[in-house]
Amino acid sequence: MSGVFLALAWRLPLLVLTLAASGWGALALHFRGPEHAAVRWALIALWLAAGVATLVTVALPRAPASLWIGPGLFVFSILVFAGWWQGIQPSHDRDWADDVARLLKADIDGDIVTLENVRNFDWRSRSDFDARWETRRYDLTQLQRADLVVSYWMGPAIAHTLVSFGFDDGRQLVFSVEVRRTHGQEFSALGGFFRQSELVLVAADERDIVRTRSNVRDEQVYIYPVAMPREELRSLFRAYVDEAQQLEREPRFYNTLLSNCTTIVYDMVKRIVPGLPWDYRLLLSGYLPDYIYDLGALDTRQPFAELQRRGYINERAIASDVDGHASPAFSAAIRAGVPVPERPPGD
Repeated sequence: MSGVFLALAWRLPLLVLTLAASGWGALALHFRGPEHAAVRWALIALWLAAGVATLVTVALPRAPASLWIGPGLFVFSILVFAGWWQGIQPSHDRDWADDVARLLKADIDGDIVTLENVRNFDWRSRSDFDARWETRRYDLTQLQRADLVVSYWMGPAIAHTLVSFGFDDGRQLVFSVEVRRTHGQEFSALGGFFRQSELVLVAADERDIVRTRSNVRDEQVYIYPVAMPREELRSLFRAYVDEAQQLEREPRFYNTLLSNCTTIVYDMVKRIVPGLPWDYRLLLSGYLPDYIYDLGALDTRQPFAELQRRGYINERAIASDVDGHASPAFSAAIRAGVPVPERPPGD
């Protein structure tokens, strides 16, 4: 009996590890393997065949010596795979999709921030748009407010998070951490675990980046004004500028779990507000507004459900269109009836 137990003690972990390596490697080859489909699927088949041979050999109580060729090949394949995987590095030089084709460039001189490649597209459909890239200057002493914008595209738990900054002259600028897709590439949450795409920071006009979600993609979009002192707002804006400059110097991969539209914002805010607690709602980004509310960073004078109801913008956004195009009054229209939190004392 003890011999059986000892046999299982080393076989079970090895079986689990082999299963995990087989599945993970097959997915990695699927998302980052050779572009030629036939070659990619041939490599996946060979990888899985070596994995199956290893599973069979380990599972057999007395496997013939000839069967151990399979595990040997699998171990060799793992070593080759590890070298290939380490060689996959993020890049700025790929055939990017039009809406993420340009990298945001930022320069800051005191309180004056100059942003190059601010996106201001006019969207008629996902594939039909007028492309405009602009250079804009902002005075941080005129920064007045920030809004959390949450766009639901896959159920209540998953949403895209954006932050919109408002200035005294009425201008709004939105920052959005996004997947930098190549031409023809579709976003895959699973692919985000396997270095499928780089990460990009987009700075855009609300008539572009918010309207395309509410009016064109039919996502469910909510806006929540944030209760933050002006100095912290400026620090958050500067943090986005730092992020843009870092990405310009060193490209990074998007990661569905660790480096996405919510976790990066959390990392930036944590530098401004030390001790900011971690919460599962940072991973289930659809519940992020509820987390922000619990921190007291939204208008807590009324229940969260009321903020959510009044923050839903789709009907107002669609009604604001003029002949199928974005209205100059888009930003004002989507904020109609949205409660604004009280400013901190002395701000």
